[in-house]
Amino acid sequence: MQPETNRQPLSLYLHIPFCRHRCGYCDFNTYAGLEDLMPAYTDALIAEAEWLAAAAGERLPVHTIFLGGGTPSLLPLEAMQRLLGALHAAYDVAADAEISLEANPGTLSPEYLAGLRAAGFNRISLGVQSASPHELLVLEREHDFVDVVNSVKWARQAGFDNLNLDWIFGLPGQSLASWQRNLELAVGLAPEHLSLYALSIEHGTPFKELDGRGLLALPDGDAAAEMYELADRMLADGGFVQYEISNWAKPGADGQPRACRHNLQYWRNLPYAGLGAGAHGFLAGHRTANVLAPAAYIKRMRDAGAATAAASGLPRTPATASAEPVDARREMGETMMMGLRLVREGVSQAGFAQRFGSTLEQVYGRSITALQRRGLLETASGALRLTHQGRLLGNQVFMEFV
Repeated sequence: MQPETNRQPLSLYLHIPFCRHRCGYCDFNTYAGLEDLMPAYTDALIAEAEWLAAAAGERLPVHTIFLGGGTPSLLPLEAMQRLLGALHAAYDVAADAEISLEANPGTLSPEYLAGLRAAGFNRISLGVQSASPHELLVLEREHDFVDVVNSVKWARQAGFDNLNLDWIFGLPGQSLASWQRNLELAVGLAPEHLSLYALSIEHGTPFKELDGRGLLALPDGDAAAEMYELADRMLADGGFVQYEISNWAKPGADGQPRACRHNLQYWRNLPYAGLGAGAHGFLAGHRTANVLAPAAYIKRMRDAGAATAAASGLPRTPATASAEPVDARREMGETMMMGLRLVREGVSQAGFAQRFGSTLEQVYGRSITALQRRGLLETASGALRLTHQGRLLGNQVFMEFV
Protein backbone atom coordinates (compact mmCIF):
# COMPACT_ATOMS: atom_id res chain seq x y z
CA MET A 1 0.00 0.00 0.00
CA GLN A 2 1.12 3.56 -0.55
CA PRO A 3 2.09 5.48 2.57
CA GLU A 4 0.92 9.04 3.17
CA THR A 5 4.21 10.20 4.67
CA ASN A 6 6.36 10.13 1.52
CA ARG A 7 5.08 13.52 0.29
CA GLN A 8 2.25 11.95 -1.67
CA PRO A 9 -0.35 14.71 -2.00
CA LEU A 10 -3.33 14.28 0.29
CA SER A 11 -6.93 15.41 -0.12
CA LEU A 12 -9.02 16.79 2.74
CA TYR A 13 -12.79 16.35 2.94
CA LEU A 14 -14.66 18.42 5.55
CA HIS A 15 -18.26 17.43 6.20
CA ILE A 16 -20.75 20.18 7.03
CA PRO A 17 -23.92 18.37 8.21
CA PHE A 18 -26.33 21.32 8.47
CA CYS A 19 -29.37 21.75 6.22
CA ARG A 20 -32.44 23.99 6.29
CA HIS A 21 -34.52 20.98 5.27
CA ARG A 22 -33.66 17.32 4.79
CA CYS A 23 -34.93 16.28 1.35
CA GLY A 24 -36.93 13.08 0.98
CA TYR A 25 -34.38 11.32 -1.25
CA CYS A 26 -31.29 12.19 0.84
CA ASP A 27 -29.45 9.58 2.91
CA PHE A 28 -26.39 11.68 3.71
CA ASN A 29 -25.43 12.50 7.30
CA THR A 30 -27.37 15.77 7.43
CA TYR A 31 -29.56 17.49 10.01
CA ALA A 32 -32.09 20.32 9.95
CA GLY A 33 -32.60 22.65 12.89
CA LEU A 34 -29.11 22.40 14.39
CA GLU A 35 -27.78 25.75 13.18
CA ASP A 36 -27.03 26.80 16.77
CA LEU A 37 -24.22 24.21 16.77
CA MET A 38 -22.36 25.87 13.89
CA PRO A 39 -19.84 27.87 15.99
CA ALA A 40 -18.92 24.89 18.17
CA TYR A 41 -18.85 22.62 15.13
CA THR A 42 -16.41 24.96 13.36
CA ASP A 43 -14.16 24.84 16.43
CA ALA A 44 -14.35 21.03 16.43
CA LEU A 45 -13.45 20.80 12.72
CA ILE A 46 -10.41 22.97 13.28
CA ALA A 47 -9.43 20.89 16.32
CA GLU A 48 -9.71 17.65 14.34
CA ALA A 49 -7.70 19.06 11.41
CA GLU A 50 -4.97 20.17 13.82
CA TRP A 51 -5.05 16.83 15.65
CA LEU A 52 -4.59 14.90 12.43
CA ALA A 53 -1.74 17.14 11.34
CA ALA A 54 0.02 16.65 14.68
CA ALA A 55 -0.54 12.89 14.58
CA ALA A 56 1.21 12.68 11.20
CA GLY A 57 4.46 13.90 12.68
CA GLU A 58 5.17 16.07 9.63
CA ARG A 59 3.45 18.73 7.55
CA LEU A 60 1.32 16.74 5.16
CA PRO A 61 1.10 18.03 1.58
CA VAL A 62 -2.48 18.81 0.52
CA HIS A 63 -3.59 19.43 -3.07
CA THR A 64 -7.40 19.43 -2.77
CA ILE A 65 -9.86 20.57 -0.10
CA PHE A 66 -13.58 19.89 -0.39
CA LEU A 67 -16.36 21.10 1.90
CA GLY A 68 -19.42 18.92 1.37
CA GLY A 69 -22.64 18.25 3.18
CA GLY A 70 -25.32 18.91 4.01
CA THR A 71 -25.31 22.53 2.94
CA PRO A 72 -21.84 24.00 3.57
CA SER A 73 -23.00 27.38 2.25
CA LEU A 74 -25.06 27.79 5.45
CA LEU A 75 -21.85 28.35 7.41
CA PRO A 76 -21.12 32.03 8.02
CA LEU A 77 -18.30 33.56 6.01
CA GLU A 78 -16.24 34.08 9.17
CA ALA A 79 -16.35 30.34 9.83
CA MET A 80 -15.19 29.63 6.27
CA GLN A 81 -12.28 32.02 6.68
CA ARG A 82 -11.27 30.40 9.98
CA LEU A 83 -11.44 26.91 8.51
CA LEU A 84 -9.25 27.66 5.51
CA GLY A 85 -6.83 29.65 7.67
CA ALA A 86 -6.44 26.71 10.04
CA LEU A 87 -5.86 24.26 7.19
CA HIS A 88 -3.18 26.47 5.65
CA ALA A 89 -1.51 26.78 9.06
CA ALA A 90 -1.50 23.02 9.74
CA TYR A 91 -0.78 21.57 6.28
CA ASP A 92 1.37 22.30 3.24
CA VAL A 93 -1.50 23.38 1.00
CA ALA A 94 -0.34 23.62 -2.61
CA ALA A 95 -0.38 27.07 -4.18
CA ASP A 96 -2.60 25.72 -6.95
CA ALA A 97 -4.78 23.58 -4.67
CA GLU A 98 -8.36 22.99 -5.76
CA ILE A 99 -10.57 24.28 -2.92
CA SER A 100 -14.24 23.41 -3.47
CA LEU A 101 -17.47 24.25 -1.72
CA GLU A 102 -20.87 22.62 -2.20
CA ALA A 103 -23.64 25.21 -2.13
CA ASN A 104 -27.40 25.27 -2.54
CA PRO A 105 -28.95 27.94 -4.78
CA GLY A 106 -31.00 30.19 -2.56
CA THR A 107 -28.37 30.22 0.22
CA LEU A 108 -25.94 32.47 -1.67
CA SER A 109 -25.49 36.21 -2.14
CA PRO A 110 -23.02 38.29 -4.16
CA GLU A 111 -21.29 39.38 -0.95
CA TYR A 112 -20.99 35.83 0.39
CA LEU A 113 -19.53 34.50 -2.87
CA ALA A 114 -17.07 37.39 -3.07
CA GLY A 115 -16.00 36.60 0.49
CA LEU A 116 -15.53 32.92 -0.34
CA ARG A 117 -13.35 33.78 -3.31
CA ALA A 118 -11.27 36.17 -1.22
CA ALA A 119 -10.86 33.48 1.45
CA GLY A 120 -9.33 31.11 -1.11
CA PHE A 121 -12.16 29.00 -2.49
CA ASN A 122 -11.76 28.55 -6.24
CA ARG A 123 -14.44 26.01 -7.16
CA ILE A 124 -18.19 26.06 -6.44
CA SER A 125 -20.53 23.07 -6.86
CA LEU A 126 -24.20 24.05 -7.01
CA GLY A 127 -26.89 21.52 -6.14
CA VAL A 128 -29.33 22.40 -8.92
CA GLN A 129 -30.95 18.92 -9.31
CA SER A 130 -33.65 20.19 -11.72
CA ALA A 131 -34.89 23.32 -13.47
CA SER A 132 -38.52 22.19 -13.40
CA PRO A 133 -40.71 23.71 -10.65
CA HIS A 134 -42.69 20.48 -10.40
CA GLU A 135 -39.59 18.29 -10.14
CA LEU A 136 -38.03 20.59 -7.54
CA LEU A 137 -41.24 20.32 -5.53
CA VAL A 138 -41.13 16.51 -5.74
CA LEU A 139 -37.51 16.58 -4.56
CA GLU A 140 -38.47 18.97 -1.72
CA ARG A 141 -35.86 21.50 -2.83
CA GLU A 142 -36.29 25.02 -1.52
CA HIS A 143 -34.83 26.96 -4.47
CA ASP A 144 -36.15 27.73 -7.94
CA PHE A 145 -34.35 28.13 -11.25
CA VAL A 146 -34.11 31.91 -10.83
CA ASP A 147 -31.97 31.22 -7.75
CA VAL A 148 -29.74 29.02 -9.91
CA VAL A 149 -29.32 31.69 -12.58
CA ASN A 150 -28.51 34.30 -9.95
CA SER A 151 -26.05 32.03 -8.16
CA VAL A 152 -24.17 31.37 -11.39
CA LYS A 153 -24.12 35.09 -12.23
CA TRP A 154 -22.90 36.07 -8.77
CA ALA A 155 -20.24 33.33 -8.75
CA ARG A 156 -18.87 34.65 -12.05
CA GLN A 157 -18.91 38.21 -10.73
CA ALA A 158 -16.97 37.03 -7.66
CA GLY A 159 -14.26 35.59 -9.91
CA PHE A 160 -15.07 31.87 -9.87
CA ASP A 161 -13.97 30.31 -13.15
CA ASN A 162 -14.52 26.68 -12.09
CA LEU A 163 -18.18 25.95 -11.59
CA ASN A 164 -19.98 22.61 -11.30
CA LEU A 165 -23.73 22.00 -11.47
CA ASP A 166 -25.33 18.85 -10.00
CA TRP A 167 -28.47 17.46 -11.68
CA ILE A 168 -30.60 14.36 -11.06
CA PHE A 169 -32.48 12.35 -13.67
CA GLY A 170 -34.90 9.46 -13.45
CA LEU A 171 -37.18 11.49 -11.18
CA PRO A 172 -40.76 10.48 -10.34
CA GLY A 173 -42.95 11.41 -13.29
CA GLN A 174 -40.05 12.79 -15.31
CA SER A 175 -40.39 12.54 -19.08
CA LEU A 176 -37.62 12.43 -21.65
CA ALA A 177 -38.77 15.83 -22.91
CA SER A 178 -38.48 17.32 -19.43
CA TRP A 179 -34.98 15.89 -19.02
CA GLN A 180 -34.01 17.29 -22.43
CA ARG A 181 -35.15 20.74 -21.29
CA ASN A 182 -33.08 20.36 -18.13
CA LEU A 183 -30.03 19.53 -20.21
CA GLU A 184 -30.60 22.49 -22.52
CA LEU A 185 -30.71 24.83 -19.54
CA ALA A 186 -27.66 23.17 -17.95
CA VAL A 187 -25.57 23.70 -21.08
CA GLY A 188 -26.94 27.22 -21.42
CA LEU A 189 -25.55 28.18 -18.02
CA ALA A 190 -22.05 27.48 -19.41
CA PRO A 191 -20.48 25.75 -16.40
CA GLU A 192 -17.05 24.18 -16.61
CA HIS A 193 -18.37 20.92 -15.13
CA LEU A 194 -21.61 18.96 -14.90
CA SER A 195 -22.45 16.03 -12.63
CA LEU A 196 -25.53 14.02 -13.63
CA TYR A 197 -26.80 11.34 -11.28
CA ALA A 198 -29.63 8.86 -11.63
CA LEU A 199 -32.02 9.08 -8.70
CA SER A 200 -31.20 6.34 -6.21
CA ILE A 201 -33.86 5.18 -3.74
CA GLU A 202 -31.93 4.68 -0.49
CA HIS A 203 -32.93 2.73 2.60
CA GLY A 204 -34.19 4.81 5.50
CA THR A 205 -35.38 7.72 3.36
CA PRO A 206 -38.97 8.95 2.89
CA PHE A 207 -38.60 8.16 -0.81
CA LYS A 208 -37.89 4.52 0.08
CA GLU A 209 -41.09 4.34 2.11
CA LEU A 210 -43.12 5.98 -0.67
CA ASP A 211 -41.63 3.65 -3.26
CA GLY A 212 -42.47 0.64 -1.12
CA ARG A 213 -46.08 1.79 -1.05
CA GLY A 214 -46.14 2.25 -4.81
CA LEU A 215 -46.47 6.02 -4.58
CA LEU A 216 -43.44 7.00 -6.66
CA ALA A 217 -43.96 6.91 -10.44
CA LEU A 218 -40.34 6.22 -11.27
CA PRO A 219 -39.15 5.80 -14.88
CA ASP A 220 -38.21 2.21 -15.67
CA GLY A 221 -34.65 1.12 -16.36
CA ASP A 222 -34.97 1.55 -20.11
CA ALA A 223 -36.29 5.09 -19.73
CA ALA A 224 -33.48 6.02 -17.34
CA ALA A 225 -30.93 4.56 -19.78
CA GLU A 226 -32.47 6.63 -22.58
CA MET A 227 -32.06 9.75 -20.44
CA TYR A 228 -28.41 8.90 -19.84
CA GLU A 229 -27.80 8.35 -23.55
CA LEU A 230 -29.52 11.65 -24.35
CA ALA A 231 -27.22 13.43 -21.91
CA ASP A 232 -24.19 11.81 -23.50
CA ARG A 233 -25.18 13.11 -26.94
CA MET A 234 -26.30 16.58 -25.89
CA LEU A 235 -23.32 17.30 -23.67
CA ALA A 236 -20.90 16.15 -26.36
CA ASP A 237 -22.61 18.55 -28.75
CA GLY A 238 -22.27 21.25 -26.09
CA GLY A 239 -18.50 20.83 -25.89
CA PHE A 240 -18.35 18.69 -22.75
CA VAL A 241 -16.10 15.65 -22.40
CA GLN A 242 -17.24 12.71 -20.31
CA TYR A 243 -14.39 11.60 -18.06
CA GLU A 244 -16.33 9.63 -15.43
CA ILE A 245 -19.58 7.67 -15.54
CA SER A 246 -21.57 10.58 -14.07
CA ASN A 247 -19.30 13.54 -14.80
CA TRP A 248 -18.59 15.77 -17.80
CA ALA A 249 -16.24 18.75 -18.10
CA LYS A 250 -15.22 21.38 -20.62
CA PRO A 251 -11.60 21.17 -21.82
CA GLY A 252 -9.17 23.51 -20.08
CA ALA A 253 -6.20 25.41 -21.47
CA ASP A 254 -4.24 22.15 -21.80
CA GLY A 255 -7.02 20.54 -23.85
CA GLN A 256 -7.90 18.09 -21.06
CA PRO A 257 -11.32 18.11 -19.36
CA ARG A 258 -11.40 20.21 -16.19
CA ALA A 259 -12.12 17.24 -13.98
CA CYS A 260 -12.82 17.61 -10.28
CA ARG A 261 -9.35 16.94 -8.90
CA HIS A 262 -10.72 16.11 -5.46
CA ASN A 263 -13.00 13.39 -6.79
CA LEU A 264 -10.16 12.03 -8.93
CA GLN A 265 -8.42 11.28 -5.64
CA TYR A 266 -11.33 9.00 -4.71
CA TRP A 267 -11.60 7.35 -8.12
CA ARG A 268 -7.87 6.66 -8.22
CA ASN A 269 -8.14 5.18 -4.72
CA LEU A 270 -5.56 7.55 -3.29
CA PRO A 271 -5.39 8.77 0.32
CA TYR A 272 -7.74 11.37 1.74
CA ALA A 273 -8.71 12.44 5.23
CA GLY A 274 -12.35 12.78 6.22
CA LEU A 275 -12.99 15.42 8.89
CA GLY A 276 -16.31 16.16 10.55
CA ALA A 277 -19.37 14.27 11.75
CA GLY A 278 -19.87 11.06 9.75
CA ALA A 279 -16.94 11.79 7.43
CA HIS A 280 -15.12 8.88 5.81
CA GLY A 281 -11.45 8.68 4.90
CA PHE A 282 -8.79 6.43 3.41
CA LEU A 283 -5.59 7.08 5.29
CA ALA A 284 -2.52 5.07 6.36
CA GLY A 285 -3.99 1.90 4.88
CA HIS A 286 -7.30 2.21 6.76
CA ARG A 287 -10.87 3.10 5.86
CA THR A 288 -12.01 5.46 8.59
CA ALA A 289 -15.43 6.71 9.66
CA ASN A 290 -16.25 9.39 12.23
CA VAL A 291 -19.01 9.45 14.80
CA LEU A 292 -22.28 10.52 13.16
CA ALA A 293 -24.06 12.94 15.50
CA PRO A 294 -22.78 16.54 15.33
CA ALA A 295 -23.18 17.03 19.10
CA ALA A 296 -21.23 13.84 19.82
CA TYR A 297 -18.56 14.91 17.34
CA ILE A 298 -18.23 18.31 19.03
CA LYS A 299 -18.00 16.71 22.47
CA ARG A 300 -15.30 14.26 21.41
CA MET A 301 -13.11 17.00 19.98
CA ARG A 302 -13.81 19.38 22.88
CA ASP A 303 -12.86 16.73 25.45
CA ALA A 304 -9.79 15.48 23.61
CA GLY A 305 -7.29 18.28 24.06
CA ALA A 306 -4.13 18.12 21.97
CA ALA A 307 -1.61 16.65 24.38
CA THR A 308 -1.55 13.14 22.91
CA ALA A 309 -2.11 13.93 19.23
CA ALA A 310 1.52 13.63 18.20
CA ALA A 311 1.80 10.25 19.93
CA SER A 312 -1.45 8.82 18.55
CA GLY A 313 -0.32 8.40 14.94
CA LEU A 314 -2.44 8.14 11.81
CA PRO A 315 -5.22 7.53 10.97
CA ARG A 316 -7.31 7.99 14.14
CA THR A 317 -8.55 11.18 15.73
CA PRO A 318 -10.77 11.48 18.83
CA ALA A 319 -13.77 11.62 16.47
CA THR A 320 -12.99 8.28 14.80
CA ALA A 321 -15.70 5.66 15.26
CA SER A 322 -13.97 2.97 13.17
CA ALA A 323 -10.67 2.47 11.38
CA GLU A 324 -10.67 -0.72 9.33
CA PRO A 325 -7.39 -2.00 7.87
CA VAL A 326 -7.44 -2.51 4.10
CA ASP A 327 -5.46 -5.52 2.93
CA ALA A 328 -3.85 -5.71 -0.50
CA ARG A 329 -6.60 -7.81 -2.08
CA ARG A 330 -9.34 -5.45 -0.94
CA GLU A 331 -7.34 -2.43 -2.08
CA MET A 332 -6.93 -4.04 -5.51
CA GLY A 333 -10.69 -4.58 -5.80
CA GLU A 334 -11.49 -1.04 -4.69
CA THR A 335 -8.93 0.31 -7.15
CA MET A 336 -10.65 -1.58 -9.95
CA MET A 337 -14.20 -0.58 -9.01
CA MET A 338 -13.39 3.09 -8.64
CA GLY A 339 -10.82 3.35 -11.42
CA LEU A 340 -13.12 1.84 -14.00
CA ARG A 341 -15.55 4.69 -13.35
CA LEU A 342 -13.01 6.90 -15.15
CA VAL A 343 -14.27 6.20 -18.64
CA ARG A 344 -11.30 7.75 -20.47
CA GLU A 345 -8.49 6.97 -18.05
CA GLY A 346 -9.59 3.57 -16.78
CA VAL A 347 -7.14 1.46 -14.78
CA SER A 348 -3.58 1.68 -16.04
CA GLN A 349 -1.97 -1.72 -16.53
CA ALA A 350 1.49 -0.38 -15.69
CA GLY A 351 0.18 1.67 -12.75
CA PHE A 352 -1.62 -1.34 -11.28
CA ALA A 353 1.49 -3.51 -11.56
CA GLN A 354 3.68 -0.84 -9.98
CA ARG A 355 1.26 -0.30 -7.11
CA PHE A 356 0.57 -3.94 -6.28
CA GLY A 357 3.47 -5.95 -7.69
CA SER A 358 1.11 -8.09 -9.79
CA THR A 359 -0.41 -7.52 -13.22
CA LEU A 360 -4.11 -7.12 -13.94
CA GLU A 361 -3.97 -10.37 -15.88
CA GLN A 362 -2.45 -12.26 -12.97
CA VAL A 363 -5.05 -11.04 -10.48
CA TYR A 364 -8.21 -10.66 -12.57
CA GLY A 365 -7.48 -12.38 -15.88
CA ARG A 366 -10.53 -14.65 -15.88
CA SER A 367 -12.99 -11.86 -14.99
CA ILE A 368 -11.46 -9.46 -17.50
CA THR A 369 -11.69 -11.99 -20.31
CA ALA A 370 -15.33 -12.76 -19.51
CA LEU A 371 -16.25 -9.06 -19.41
CA GLN A 372 -14.42 -8.38 -22.67
CA ARG A 373 -16.33 -11.18 -24.35
CA ARG A 374 -19.57 -9.56 -23.19
CA GLY A 375 -18.45 -6.27 -24.72
CA LEU A 376 -18.28 -4.47 -21.36
CA LEU A 377 -14.52 -3.91 -21.07
CA GLU A 378 -11.81 -2.94 -23.53
CA THR A 379 -8.08 -2.32 -23.47
CA ALA A 380 -6.90 0.98 -24.93
CA SER A 381 -3.74 3.07 -24.48
CA GLY A 382 -2.34 0.66 -21.91
CA ALA A 383 -5.42 0.79 -19.70
CA LEU A 384 -8.48 -1.30 -18.99
CA ARG A 385 -11.70 0.68 -19.29
CA LEU A 386 -15.44 0.40 -19.76
CA THR A 387 -16.93 0.24 -23.23
CA HIS A 388 -19.93 2.39 -24.05
CA GLN A 389 -22.19 -0.55 -23.16
CA GLY A 390 -20.15 -1.10 -20.01
CA ARG A 391 -21.01 2.41 -18.82
CA LEU A 392 -24.70 1.50 -18.93
CA LEU A 393 -24.07 -1.77 -17.05
CA GLY A 394 -21.32 -0.57 -14.76
CA ASN A 395 -22.62 -2.30 -11.63
CA GLN A 396 -22.42 -5.67 -13.38
CA VAL A 397 -18.78 -4.96 -14.16
CA PHE A 398 -17.87 -3.71 -10.69
CA MET A 399 -19.34 -6.78 -9.01
CA GLU A 400 -16.64 -8.90 -10.67
CA PHE A 401 -14.01 -7.15 -8.56
CA VAL A 402 -15.68 -7.23 -5.15
